[in-house]
Amino acid sequence: MIKKDGISYLVPFILVTFCFALWGFANDITNPMVKAFSKIFRMGVTEGALVQVAFYGGYFAMAFPAAIFIRKYSYKSGVLVGLGLYATGALMFLPAKAVGVYGCFLLAYFIMTCGLSFLETSCNPYILTMGPDDTATRRLNMAQCFNPCGSIIGMLVAKNFIQAKLNAASSEERALLGDAEFEAMKDQDLSVLISPYLIIGFVIVAMFLVIFFTKMPRNGDGNRTINFLPTLKRIFSLKYYREGVIAQFFYVGAQIMCWTFIIHYGTRVFMSEGMSEQDAEVLSQKFNIYAMVFFICSRFLATYLMKWLKPAKLLAIFGVLAMLFTLGVILLQNRMGVYCLVCVSGCMSLMFPTIYGIALDGLGDDAKFGAAGLIMAILGGSVLPPLQAMIIGDAKVGGAMPEIMGIPSVNFSFILPFICFLVVSLYGYRMYKVRQQAVK
Repeated sequence: MIKKDGISYLVPFILVTFCFALWGFANDITNPMVKAFSKIFRMGVTEGALVQVAFYGGYFAMAFPAAIFIRKYSYKSGVLVGLGLYATGALMFLPAKAVGVYGCFLLAYFIMTCGLSFLETSCNPYILTMGPDDTATRRLNMAQCFNPCGSIIGMLVAKNFIQAKLNAASSEERALLGDAEFEAMKDQDLSVLISPYLIIGFVIVAMFLVIFFTKMPRNGDGNRTINFLPTLKRIFSLKYYREGVIAQFFYVGAQIMCWTFIIHYGTRVFMSEGMSEQDAEVLSQKFNIYAMVFFICSRFLATYLMKWLKPAKLLAIFGVLAMLFTLGVILLQNRMGVYCLVCVSGCMSLMFPTIYGIALDGLGDDAKFGAAGLIMAILGGSVLPPLQAMIIGDAKVGGAMPEIMGIPSVNFSFILPFICFLVVSLYGYRMYKVRQQAVK
């Protein structure tokens, strides 16, 4: 599966796959920061969600520039630029803390994710070239299995080295502090928050040097002609690609909503059981980690099942299951709702790489620009979470939670992920039917 024309790509595959873990770490140490920044800067949920706007806005802004760069140079060059920007953004947390302004952190996130956009635009199609075409989607699913491994590390770091070490003062207690006390607490909490980002910044620098000095294959680097608009017109004329970009937009939005607002959802449930706000947040993050473990196990299972089930069919099945569990998240108001939210993660496991593989199938040299379109679709992670935050409302988690139609607003807000999974399910079903008709 990792060999083509008698050439083994094992070492390059391992190095590129490690990059999947690195951006997984960045994604999932960041999701809980919506709640952390909201408390540290005494903001509402909507303002805190600007973290996700900056984070996924970087993906959107840099996807096509990354594709043009990769087309002109090489996949390896794209990976190196991505790692460089990633390290720069992470290390910018130190001057951002010195300034102490929320917007500086948003800028650091934006630069960091410009790097992640380069990485994903490079690494995903690069993996597809490292073996036979008929196993490309399975190979990408295998590489993507290590993305949630990085995610789990990011979650553990967020839980044990950020959330658990922030000042235990609740949102309401912080609101009562005088300016001097507030600034002192903010400075202390920001010192806690930036440390993991600085460490990962130096790890990325080391990874940059390893890949820089390693000989990497030049698969797919033959055509360096940039016919930007004709290429875009050509790939977007393909229905399976065009619909794949739409499906990816809604999938990424659903993923980020489920993994970001599990903290708010779980905190409401656990505080209703009598826990303090901080204890409820830490326990919610623990369930977020359970969700990621389930996600990893399910992705390995899905990769295995693709030996017998077509990727599009499996995508449709997992999409329907995600919809059913999301209904449980909306309607149940106790721990069962939290358990359903954990199960949703298991259903999401194969979605990103499978949509990716189906949409890029047969694009050849156009895969670099095709990959950019799919990475731009990650904008869903920037657009949809603020909409969910608006449904939840700006009431502090520790305070009274507004209701919609007799349902706590945080529960009702998961109607947005439900709609997203409906779109993904329809894409999988349609692509399965198209492939079936093509075989006939």
